[in-house]
Formats: sequence, structure tokens, C-alpha cells
Amino acid sequence: MTIKQNQELQEMLEDMQNQSFYYKPTAFWEEASRVIIDEAITKDLKNFRAFKSSRSMFVPAYALPNYLSDPSLFDTLKHTLSNIISDPKTNIKLNYLINGETQAYSDYRVLCASNKNLAPYTDKISESNIGNPLEQFTFDNRHFSRSFLNYLLGLNFLKQHIDTTNIKKVMEIGGGFGTLGEILLGDERNDCFYINADIPPVSHFSSYYLKTLLGEENVASYSELKNLDILDIDTLSQNYKALNLCSWQVPNLRGKIDLFVNFISFQEMEPIIVKNYCHYIDKLEPKYILLRNIQEGKKKKSATHIYGVEEPIFGNDYDTFLPNYKLIQTDDSIFGLKMEDNFHSQLRLYIRKYE
Repeated sequence: MTIKQNQELQEMLEDMQNQSFYYKPTAFWEEASRVIIDEAITKDLKNFRAFKSSRSMFVPAYALPNYLSDPSLFDTLKHTLSNIISDPKTNIKLNYLINGETQAYSDYRVLCASNKNLAPYTDKISESNIGNPLEQFTFDNRHFSRSFLNYLLGLNFLKQHIDTTNIKKVMEIGGGFGTLGEILLGDERNDCFYINADIPPVSHFSSYYLKTLLGEENVASYSELKNLDILDIDTLSQNYKALNLCSWQVPNLRGKIDLFVNFISFQEMEPIIVKNYCHYIDKLEPKYILLRNIQEGKKKKSATHIYGVEEPIFGNDYDTFLPNYKLIQTDDSIFGLKMEDNFHSQLRLYIRKYE
């Protein structure tokens, strides 16, 4: 990490200490943040998607656990299968299963089959290799990580049920390293403005990613906006393509957005925290809200499960947190995911009620 980058991260972390508990790491992220910060300070940000802590917390992968850290762990399994079955295609299938390509290609097929030629356009976008990811698949000369395909499928789910052509201003809370911003702003046919807000240190990674991708001058981050009491969306959208905020800046936003998105990170927070964010989201009056949440709730924190929550959020909780919105569609099998342990990663689409 450069001296400047280290100073920016330290500034975020110091300022966070003075904020309300609503904008600080909760049970799930309290331990994770410490581990991520240690790597962020001691290693080069150019490789952040390869950091062990990043891969554990906000850089999802298709590969089986531990494969990306040490592929040789699976050599015995491969050798055993080759002694049992002589068909070479069987070992290819096993390798694709282990390294995640089978599931990635399955998601890519759904993406292609479900695409609609509507804005925001997603049929040409290819993911960058900023951050040096350990896992990235190439299909039809386009590059995809799991995060990238997750968001692309979410946007296609959106297109199945609403008219997306007028979605121009998009906001996200807990957007990982900025994947949604890359998708929306990576195609010149899209006329979008993107806002992401997150806790440090993750907000530091997304700032680095988006500024490297889009250019320093096109992304306003925490250091440039921290002294503004009001963040006027219309004014800022005239000067930037994206804003990358820290969580406690959300109440300072003024104006309207067309779409709010949260993929997974709300389920990692406590209900009181999410309810507070929903209060400020409602003030921005997005016409649509797209969420991805574990239907059965995140696992609780325990002595044997340190990355858990004190109180899980269930799908129906959002109906209470968003009284001015109506749930119009859910999905957990095509665009979402039915997981092996009977937990369902569910997409939920809400539309604003108008009197």
C-alpha cells in the first residue's frame, strides 16, 4: 500500500470511531474487519482480490473451499478417480467441478438465455483484472468472476419484471469492491450514475477499484466529500460518474435515485442497522429496490462460528423495514441460488407504492 493509500484508510478508520453504532461494523464484520485491515496495511492493493481475508469476506468464488489457496490439495482425489474410471472426460468434469467452472458456466448460460436488449446493457461488459483475482473465467472472450455473474443475473432478473430503461441513478450499500458500478458504467450505452456506501476497510477497496477502472477524476471518494454536510445527487452526478462513500455519509445524501440495490451485505448486519439504512433509502424515493438475502437468515455467531450475526434478518423483515414498498417478485432458483445446506439465496424485488 502506498503512503497516500495508507493515509486514506487510516482517515476512514479514525473518523469511523466518532460515528454512531449504526455505521460501524456489527457482530459479523467486527472480527472480519480486523483481519482485512491487517492485510490491507501490509500488502499491495494491486493484489487485494487475492488476499486471503478478501476472498473469505467479500470476493466470492465458485471453486471448492481451499482450492484457490492450494490446488494441490485435490491431487489425490483426481488421481484416485483416474484409477477408477479411465474415461478422460470424467477427470475433466471433476476438475471443472473442483475449480468452479461448471457452476460458473451454468450461471453464464442462464445469463445469456435471460438477457433482454434493454438498458442497462450487460451483453458486452467484461470484468477487469484489477486486484489480480485468483478466479476469473472466460466465456465467449468475456471475463467473469462470481461477483460479476451474481450482479449480472440480478440485473437480468430485474429486466424480467420491470421496465428498466429509465434507471439512471443507482445506489448500493455494501457493494463489495464495486462490481455493480463496473457493470453499469463499463458500457458506454448506459447513462448511469452510481453510488456505493460501505464501512471501511471495504470502502477503501471499492474506492481503489473504481478509481483505477474509471479514472481518478470520475469517482468522488470519502476524502473528497467528507467535509460536505449535504451530498446533492443531481449536482454531483454532473461532475462524476460515481460516488464511493463511507457508511455514515448516507444520511447526507439529498435528491432521488431510480434503483437501490443490496446484495448479501444487509443479511450480515443486525436488524436495527438495516432498518436505519432503509429509513434513509426511503427518503431518496427509489422506484425499485432489489435485494439478495438468505431466505432462512444468516447463521448466528457462536464459539465455533465467529462470522455470524446476533439476530438474523429474514426475507419478510424487509416488508416491515420498507412500508412504502410492495414486494412484486422473488426468486431463489434461477437468478438466486438454492444451496446444498438448504439455505436459499433469494432475490427480492420491490416497487414503490404511489397513492
